[in-house]
Amino acid sequence: MLVSSLPCRFFQFLVARWIRPCCATKRSALALRLPNSTEVACFCRAVLIDVALAAQIHSALLALGATIAAAVAPLEAKDNYFVNPKSGNRFQIVGVAYQPGGSAGYKPEQGRDPLSDGDVCLRDAALMQILGVNVIRVYNLDPNLNHDLCASIFNAAGMYMILDVNSPLVGDSLTSYKPWESYYAAYLNRTFAVVEAFKSYPNTLAFFSGNEVLNNVKTGADVPPYMRAVTRDIKNYVAKHSDRPIPVGYSAADVRDVLFDSFEYFQCAEDGDASDPSRVDIFALNSYSWCGSSTFQESGYDKLVEGFSNSSVPIFYSEYGCNTPSPRIFSEVPTIYGPQMTGVFSGGIVYEYAQETNNFGLVTINADGSAELLNDFYALKDQYSKLNFTEIQGSKPPTTAAPKPPTCSSKLITTKGFANNFTLPSPPPGAQKIIDNGVSPKPVGKIISVSSWTVPHTVKNPDGSTLSNLAVKPLADDATNQPGTNTADGTPTTTATGATASKTNAAGGRPAFVAFPALGLGALAVMAGIAI
Repeated sequence: MLVSSLPCRFFQFLVARWIRPCCATKRSALALRLPNSTEVACFCRAVLIDVALAAQIHSALLALGATIAAAVAPLEAKDNYFVNPKSGNRFQIVGVAYQPGGSAGYKPEQGRDPLSDGDVCLRDAALMQILGVNVIRVYNLDPNLNHDLCASIFNAAGMYMILDVNSPLVGDSLTSYKPWESYYAAYLNRTFAVVEAFKSYPNTLAFFSGNEVLNNVKTGADVPPYMRAVTRDIKNYVAKHSDRPIPVGYSAADVRDVLFDSFEYFQCAEDGDASDPSRVDIFALNSYSWCGSSTFQESGYDKLVEGFSNSSVPIFYSEYGCNTPSPRIFSEVPTIYGPQMTGVFSGGIVYEYAQETNNFGLVTINADGSAELLNDFYALKDQYSKLNFTEIQGSKPPTTAAPKPPTCSSKLITTKGFANNFTLPSPPPGAQKIIDNGVSPKPVGKIISVSSWTVPHTVKNPDGSTLSNLAVKPLADDATNQPGTNTADGTPTTTATGATASKTNAAGGRPAFVAFPALGLGALAVMAGIAI
């Protein structure tokens, strides 16, 4: 039997042995006209044409080295958990803070931010796949730059992005001192532009409206109403201009004097209305209380679980990873993803990917683009590898009713001097017009094809050996990265979460096959009597 005749023989078999007998008994109910022999032959010819055409397109794409990246499934903040709407499973953040170069890595005047260089993102996405990361947090972004290639690379690698809308430049953030002086239309326009630039990427997980803007009782007296107003304005912009809900929240300093008052102030709902746009969709904290070989109790993690146990929004670490003593051992990882915490917390983000003078890095990045993995990288990787992420990412939200947001009231605030008035400032002059009409000009982001997955830079291990065949491994639709998806020699060792990982060319990092959902459309159209 010729291989090319298989589709025809198979279809003839279906008609003769299954479709015709089955439908004959239901002909009157279905009013179904069965295909005759001429139509069967026509179907077979159309299938063969589609197969041949698909093969030609496949060959052309591989010759060009182009791959259309699959997309992760956009997630939702549902009650107090992140949920994948397709599977219904909870999502645990396994993240890393990503700001290569620190604040110096953000240079709008030079056209540079962390997501503007495709080669850099390719290198780092491949290393993060090896590490087991599924989320990056990026602090400073220029909405006027094109981020399509980097967003597409991280998307194909199975990683989501949590993005801060502010920057360290004057006028690009809400200030802790006299916040009313920094709350004006031009500032909001900048935050909205970041939303516009990233809202269309399926792997945009959330936006942070602020990061540690209040960190003591003094700042807690004035900042909360303005921080909540910024959150309201961004959420209203997302609701009007995004085709899907994208969570907006706050990243808090783990300063226990004000942490839980901050949480209550931002998660409560005016008049008890959960749809109140000024309340956060998510709440996160930057916490470094677990150092070395600490414990759930010694670190104070138990108090955090207790304090957030009635949260109506997802809670997670937006930064963690104490670096004293050094090198780090990340002994908190099993607890963060273990039964003592996962009922309340949704994972966390390790600080940080790139080594800076503060000595929190996992990777040293050199001026020529080469990199060296630090011992901390492998210490964290080893901790991740011990966990059962299929089980961790496969759990369902509880069937019991989720906590409802408390009604905003001064009774929620326990610290003297912390703001307990929930009257918010109105949008500043000109801001509502921007919310209604959108920023102008509007940056537009989209997922694009990636010409090559091979990392162009040299990366070395702590012992000086070079990682071979380093490349990003594009994952299948709806898959997210997990430990073992990518190895240093380019050989996948496990299946990615959510779907079967695509086979790859270990040497070049390009897919060994391309799936064409449209295959056979011409044939099916012939049978249905539809002209394409």
